Formats: sequence, structure tokens, C-alpha cells
Amino acid sequence: MVLMKLDVRQESGRHTEALDAVTSYLDLGVYSEWDEEKKLNFLTRELKGKRPLIPPYIKVAADVQEVLDTFRVAAELGSDSLGAYVISMASNASDVLAVELLQKDARLTVSGNLGRPCPGGTLRVVPLFETVKDLREAGSAIRKLLSIDWYREHIIQNHNGHQEVMVGYSDSGKDAGRFTAAWELYKAQEDVVAACNEFGIKVTLFHGRGGSIGRGGGPTYLAIQSQPPGSVMGTLRSTEQGEMVQAKFGLPQTAVRQLEIYTTAVLLATLRPPQPPRDANWRCVMEEISRVSCAQYRNTVYENPEFSTYFQEATPQAELGYLNIGSRPAKRKATAGIANLRAIPWVFAWTQTRLVLPAWLGVGRGLQDACDKGHTDELRAMYQEWPFFQSTIDLIEMVVAKADAPMAKHYDDVLVHDAGRRALGAELRTELVRTENCVLAVSGHIKLSANNRSLRRLIDSRLAYLNPMNMLQVEVLRRLRQDDDNHKLRDALLITINGIAAGMRNTG
Repeated sequence: MVLMKLDVRQESGRHTEALDAVTSYLDLGVYSEWDEEKKLNFLTRELKGKRPLIPPYIKVAADVQEVLDTFRVAAELGSDSLGAYVISMASNASDVLAVELLQKDARLTVSGNLGRPCPGGTLRVVPLFETVKDLREAGSAIRKLLSIDWYREHIIQNHNGHQEVMVGYSDSGKDAGRFTAAWELYKAQEDVVAACNEFGIKVTLFHGRGGSIGRGGGPTYLAIQSQPPGSVMGTLRSTEQGEMVQAKFGLPQTAVRQLEIYTTAVLLATLRPPQPPRDANWRCVMEEISRVSCAQYRNTVYENPEFSTYFQEATPQAELGYLNIGSRPAKRKATAGIANLRAIPWVFAWTQTRLVLPAWLGVGRGLQDACDKGHTDELRAMYQEWPFFQSTIDLIEMVVAKADAPMAKHYDDVLVHDAGRRALGAELRTELVRTENCVLAVSGHIKLSANNRSLRRLIDSRLAYLNPMNMLQVEVLRRLRQDDDNHKLRDALLITINGIAAGMRNTG
């Protein structure tokens, strides 16, 4: 009995490692060293064949064996029990065909062992485009994929002519900042839809949103209504983070309400699509804001040699490991640095200090640059008439309203000992003020959350509880970093982390 189909998710690099092992064993060369065209030719040729590629008794490394075993279990269960096979960090058409080949090979092997066909059908393969670079190439990758006769016929025959594509909000935001990520996601969806339309293939966009604004979260209805025209054609998938499940689905009434919100928003977006940018120049303005915003974000986060140390000192990021939560390690690789840190602890740590930096850094500089170039009236028109731009600005305004620069300064004063790094913290707080002023100038609001009084009351009502917990957390961190084996201090820190997360209404 199957109550709910489960998706399978694996990083594209793991499939490449598996094919490396196979091609090396068969003396065909090293798969990962081939160019994209050679990979596609090899994969397509093998997919058209009728024999298994992988020898049954091949000896491979444990990581590769795990990947092969996963495909064999998926073949035994079939599409009656499993839904999509999601390829994280996808970037090319070959990433999809690699999974199709490994899936086909496993089904042939399992079918031979069972002496009968595998149950159900093949899993639908869903590429997940996450980084800004991959988002920019998403349309080209899908276009290349659908131009391959075998794949297009496979989609038509086995998946009713329906292609599912997932776009990631977390890593793109961590990679280039929230504003640039939002704009690149918008363009990527347009391009993917256009690519599928060229080949007469229906598309479902799967939105990998986080719970926090920094990871693409926000009000569901607003998010769906601000998608590019034509991207919601009666179907949509979206992740709901564990931290939001209780709030959105914890009671029957709220669960029904969430279903109503999703249904209404999808129907409206299908029957009455959101307006595209009225003026072609608006896209040029967005490109310029995105360029300046991304440059400042990356200059601060990735190019400032002091930033990584400042981040470790000024936030409880290192201590988040004491929490027994999360299905994946905090870092993708064991090496240090912001680049290898996952998006969840990145956002979580800044949320704890209430600077909420990932959601707004770079936005103020980008908007100010546009205003300085004479686009102020144009930005206000964009805010009034373009749903996507309005929702982007409103979400940033909501985050800035929840941020607390004086509290972030207290973390710096107590935990950051180097004068240069404290100066960096002061620069970040100055950028927060700049962002607030620019957002208000564009929205025309007198003060933050002026159009959302209930949110303002909610934020104010929590301060009486949040402020003491933050003050306590700073002191506990100070002591714990001098005595890191003190379990009473660890327990106290975990209480403050949970309390602040509840007060801020998100973790990461």
C-alpha cells in the first residue's frame, strides 16, 4: 500500500562518478573527461540499445555502489511507489540522459533477475537548476534535451508529453544575492517554458523554495501570482520546508486554507496570467540593478578576506552543529569557506543575529544606482504595474522590517574582537539602512510594512520575548567559546536558538 509517492534526489556529480567507473572498467575512457557532445552521443546510443551497460559483478567504490543500488531499488519499486528522480546541481542535457541510462540499465538488470518486467513505469527525471550560471543555461539545456529524438519520444510515450523542471532558490540566492537570484529565476522560467513550447511539450515548473525569504520563501499566493506569464498552465509543484509544516498544515482548518490558496492562485495564474513588464526598458533596468547588486554581494561575501572569519565570530554558525536537525551535513564538502556552506545554515545563522543579511545584501546598492541614473519614476511605475517586481520589493521590505541593526551590533561588540572586522559589521549595518531607504523610495511607503499593519503588530509584539533571548544568546556564546565542553552552556544555547527561530518564524 502506497500512501504517498516519494521523490528520489541525488547530485549530478554522483552520476558522473558512477559512469566514470563503468566506462573505465569497460576501457571506453573516462566519462567525465569527455565533452558534452561526446557524452550525449554515448548516452543516446546506449539508451537506444537493448542490453545492459553495467556488468553484473563490477567492483566499484562504496559511493558508486550506493548510487547503483539506489537505481536498483527504484527499479524494484517502480513509479507506483516513487515519483520523480530529481538531479540536484544539474547543468547540461547529459545530466538528464545519464540518469535515464542508469535507470534503464537497472530496470533491465532487475527484470532479468525477477524473470518478469519491473513493476510500474520509469521515474520521471527532473533536472534541478540551482546556481545562477546553471539558471542562465537552463533553457538551452532543455532545448538541447528535447532536440534529441529518443528523449522527446520517451517523454511523449512514457510521461504524456510532460517535462518537469525544478528551479532552486536557495543556492542561487547564496551564490549571487536575493535580488539577482529572483531575476535570474524569472528569466530561466521564461526560457524553459519557451523551449518546451518550441517542441510541443507541456512543462511543470517545480519550485524549490525555502521557508525564509533568503531562500525563496514568502506568501504562497503572492509568489504564484508573480510568476512569468505562461509558466503556470494548470500545474505547479513547490516544496514546503519542515519548519513551515506546523504553521501551514498543523490544523485541519489551516491545511484546507493552504489548499485553497494554492488552488486559487494556480487557477488565476492560468486563466489570467500575471502581466509581463509593460516597457521593454524595464528589463534593461532590472539587468542593471541585478548587475550592481550581485557585484556588491559577491564583493562582500566572497572577495573580502575578512568576511568568512567575521561570519564565524558574529553569528552562531559554528555552534549550529549542536542541533540535532537537518537531513544533510552543513557543508557540501569538508573544506572551509562560505562557498561550501549549504544555504540553510548560511541563512539560519544570520537570522539568529537578526541581521538577516542574505535576503537584502546588495539590493540597496542596486536600487540606489538605478535612482542615481534617473530611473526613480520608472522604478515606481514598475512597482505599481509589474507583479514580479512588486512582490520582490515587498518581500525585501518585509525582511528589512524584521531586521534589527542595534541587536546585530551587540553581537559584534561582544563576539568580534578585531577592530577591522567590527568595521566590516558597521559597513553591513550601513547597507541595511541604505536598503531600507531605497525600498521605501521605490514603494512609496512612509515606513516599513506600511501596507501590512498586521505584520508590523506581529513583529512588535514579539520583541519583548526576542530581545532577552538574543541578549542571553550573545552571553552564552561568549562563555561557550571559552569553555566549549560545558554541556550546560550548550543546552542554554540550544534553547536560545530554538526560541529566536520561533520568534523570527523561520530557521533557514
